[in-house]
Amino acid sequence: MEKTLSLSPRLCQGFDAVVILDTETTGLSFRQDHILELAALRLEGQDGQLHCTGEMDDLIRLPPGQQVPPFIAGLTGITDDQLSREGVAAEESCRRFASLLEGEKLLIAAYNAHFDLSFLFYTLVKDGDAAILKGKDKLDLLTVYRDRRAFPHRLASAIEAYNLQDQVQNSHRAIDDVLATVAVLEAMAAERDDLTHYINLFGYNARYGLEGKPISSVTYRPQGYEPGRPLYEQMVLSPLT
Repeated sequence: MEKTLSLSPRLCQGFDAVVILDTETTGLSFRQDHILELAALRLEGQDGQLHCTGEMDDLIRLPPGQQVPPFIAGLTGITDDQLSREGVAAEESCRRFASLLEGEKLLIAAYNAHFDLSFLFYTLVKDGDAAILKGKDKLDLLTVYRDRRAFPHRLASAIEAYNLQDQVQNSHRAIDDVLATVAVLEAMAAERDDLTHYINLFGYNARYGLEGKPISSVTYRPQGYEPGRPLYEQMVLSPLT
């Protein structure tokens, strides 16, 4: 896949590569539900730009006896028949993802990264090596977007806010959402050069709290529905840090 991004020089110079990922899942529970689709792009920096050097888009077969819930099938278009024909074993997909994470200085980015990384962690615990996530910096573009625009904060909202509708779509398929996240990342970098301040800093809805287990390398802070003072400038830390 040919893809080049013009991003913040600080972001490009600070890392050997940026891996942008997205998942589609059977539900919202990291422990009970499963990843249906895992997609990721590896972007490596050169001369202030990021070039795509690796990619994956896997449909992942469910454990025996498990089926795609009807609501999820309607939302994503992923069916049990499609998984049986095109899906790969979770172990194989974990190996492919691990190959994209090679290198010392690597940034993992996603839109609603806590959700995707939580599912990925539990999948790797069962079917791969969760240690590959250790020591990798993490960037959540949902946190960035909450600081810049008012509610709603879906990926589709960011696509519209940055006038990207003619370039990408939020289709609830992982590879499409990865490409949309890449476009949003580039638009955010052009809008304001502060993305490095959000590395390993995730916001969460103060009303509902954090869902699931905190990622040990990430600082969590409550974040409201309206943009205001950037999260990285707020001095009061969440008890979840």
